[in-house]
Amino acid sequence: MEINQGLIFLLILLAGIFQVVLVFGSIAIPKVLKWKTELAKVEVLIKQMFWTYAAYILVINLCFGLLSVFAVAELLNGSLMSLLVCGFIAVYWISRIFIQFLYFDRREFPMGIWHRVAEVILIILFLFLSIVYSMAFFYNYQQL
Repeated sequence: MEINQGLIFLLILLAGIFQVVLVFGSIAIPKVLKWKTELAKVEVLIKQMFWTYAAYILVINLCFGLLSVFAVAELLNGSLMSLLVCGFIAVYWISRIFIQFLYFDRREFPMGIWHRVAEVILIILFLFLSIVYSMAFFYNYQQL
């Protein structure tokens, strides 16, 4: 199956924009999920580690987005590096989907229509990102 270069170029560009938007939207997560209240119950080291991991995830998502917006041609140049980077990003987002459904305790999710709508949008975004970077991986694989 041949993947159209123009289409995958556009999809990665969109994926990059969506990841940057996700980063800005993620800034609201601590308030929505009441992290301040919940983290007050844990030891300082656990709280510090939690915020560190959250910051790492935020920065990784931002870097994936910026890389996809500003280096989309390099992500599709058929090199081993482009294959590996696209594969890594695909695995990252595919893993996020599995975490959403197989690890998170869904009984603890916030209730209400807006929370449900937000979750559906996020799941659609994670699926989109998983598919796009898997396609980019496959495209680069065909170029080797």
